[in-house]
Amino acid sequence: MPELSQETERGRALPPFGLAEVTGPSMVPTLHHGDRLLLRYGAPVRPGGIVVLRHPFQQDLLVVKRAVERREGGWWVLGDNPYAGGDSTDYGVVPEELILGRAWMRYRPLAGRRSPLAVVRWALSAARPLLSDRSAARRLRAR
Repeated sequence: MPELSQETERGRALPPFGLAEVTGPSMVPTLHHGDRLLLRYGAPVRPGGIVVLRHPFQQDLLVVKRAVERREGGWWVLGDNPYAGGDSTDYGVVPEELILGRAWMRYRPLAGRRSPLAVVRWALSAARPLLSDRSAARRLRAR
């Protein structure tokens, strides 16, 4: 579940880009607790893409899921971690208007003191684009 700043959520229209922080294990192994996401609000949703949406039953709660397929009434979304739950298997199809945007990039913050080797490894893997993974979408749809 991401956290967006209250300023982004209230007041004027949303800017085209925003930041979110991932909390929880529902998107492991793709995203981990503490990862940061660069979002594009209103970006077209594609099967396999990672989206940020309002929870259908608790709309003040934002969640990050993978858009698996377009269905009548919206999108079927699933987490990459099948044991975490909290996706369309629990609440069904998500209406299009509840999807806020698509995640374009993930970066992991450097935490604590690290050895020089750990800093180099972090620098090489800290930021990654989040592309639509069609193979993951097919795999998740088969569940």
